[in-house]
Amino acid sequence: MGSQRNGLKRGSFILAVDVGTTYIRCHVYDKETKIRGSCTTKVVLLYPEVGHVEMDPEQIWSGFVTVVRGAVHDAGLQMSNIEALGISTQRATFTTWDRKTGVPFHNFISWQDQRAADLVRSWNRSCTMKVIHNVMKVLYLMTRQKRLLAASLIVFSTQHVTFRLVWALAHYKQIRQAVDEGNCCFGTIDTWLIFKLTKGKVHATDYSNASTTGIFDSYQMCWSSFLCSLVSLPLSIFPKVEDTGYDFGSTDSSIFGVSIPIMSVMADQQAAMFGECCFDVGDVKITMGTGTFMNINTGQKPHTSVAGLYPVVGWKIGPELVYLAEGNAADTGTAIRWAQELELFSDVKDTSAMAYSVDDSDGVCFVPSFSGLQAPLNDPKACASFMGLKPSTTKSHLVRAILESVAFRNKQLYEIMLRETHIPIAKIRVNGGVSTNDFIMQLTADLFGRKVARHKDNEMSCLGCAFVAGLGVGFWKTREELKKLRSIDQVFLPHRAAKDGCGSSNREYIPILQSWEKALQRSMNWYSKP
Repeated sequence: MGSQRNGLKRGSFILAVDVGTTYIRCHVYDKETKIRGSCTTKVVLLYPEVGHVEMDPEQIWSGFVTVVRGAVHDAGLQMSNIEALGISTQRATFTTWDRKTGVPFHNFISWQDQRAADLVRSWNRSCTMKVIHNVMKVLYLMTRQKRLLAASLIVFSTQHVTFRLVWALAHYKQIRQAVDEGNCCFGTIDTWLIFKLTKGKVHATDYSNASTTGIFDSYQMCWSSFLCSLVSLPLSIFPKVEDTGYDFGSTDSSIFGVSIPIMSVMADQQAAMFGECCFDVGDVKITMGTGTFMNINTGQKPHTSVAGLYPVVGWKIGPELVYLAEGNAADTGTAIRWAQELELFSDVKDTSAMAYSVDDSDGVCFVPSFSGLQAPLNDPKACASFMGLKPSTTKSHLVRAILESVAFRNKQLYEIMLRETHIPIAKIRVNGGVSTNDFIMQLTADLFGRKVARHKDNEMSCLGCAFVAGLGVGFWKTREELKKLRSIDQVFLPHRAAKDGCGSSNREYIPILQSWEKALQRSMNWYSKP
């Protein structure tokens, strides 16, 4: 159907693409944020060796082009109806390529990839790191500069790009050659897509994506020359870092037939935060998908954590710079999917009713630790386990224990945020597939002693980058306008909340929580090798 038949003028819609770990999704949004057309394709993960997780850059590129065309076609529109494009991507997945030809030197190395685990371990245990920690501690005591405290606590992780990139430089001769010739480009998924969309004219990323690589100094707002010199990474390969809401150039007209301005690129969790309209200091967003990501808006200052919260740039739009503190639990959806494969239930939708069908979990505790335990315990050697099993234990008790563990992890992350940031919580928004489970949501509200709101649309990353792109071209005028467009699916209130803000259900759960925390301790340090 042509655009004229719809009576629509050019520039009536915003296009948003989210490149996740499982899917590439594209939505066409109208001014009321109604999704007018959609298209989805699967991301193909490659496992060339044990512990290696990769993606083919050309498959990501062709998937991107496919979903854009598919969504516009699904909406019954033409490309000329699209006013701007926003891109949200999974974080810390990268490749390197030839600046002249645009040909990648290797596949995307995923954030899940473990090839640099030994390297990370040896660096974290090294004398160099001990010296850096001690020097930074002394400097912090002398100056009280928060960034020196952060440096005294820094621990490398396989999820950060740093040592996976060090590994790539050591193993791919053509990268080293291209570096010597000044011809090597490094980029996370957003940077690669911008480079392809502009036919090699633009090599750039935004602050939200850069800040999650582990190579970016969020205090100085630039690539860390200290870290790069420490681990021998060439600064020449890194993209220019631009605002989140920035005109990154237009798509080459040969790709979609017309040029579409690329008006935002954003890391997925930060995009979800923006989509939830968590614009104010103290706003909290919880995304519950494969893992749980909890973010709090800390305003203009990065948060320095001792318990494992990670400071990231939320977004930079013009003069506005917003930082977030982030905590995560790795095995939220993973635990529920595992239980389904064991046939504890047939449909995920049944789990809430199963959990409510019993009064409690009959003393059973589940530790959701297939990938170790993240903040505040930070133990990669912890194992997943059921404890407290009895002859009277039923499937419903097991399911309830699994769902409870998800809410308990939420409670843990929430308490670290309260304790560490000292920021009064303004509002709490939840999204992601697991958030559709009413039992988990109600228990989370009870444990927090706070109102928790769930959005109707679970594609928050798409919506967030659409919002930023739309604001950039005047499609939407103000943040207030965006807030009015949010559609709440359900608000979960803590049951019989007491005056102290601590719901009675919270108090009833104290002994169960204590048992669960004991189970966590028993599961720790289980594997001899992380």
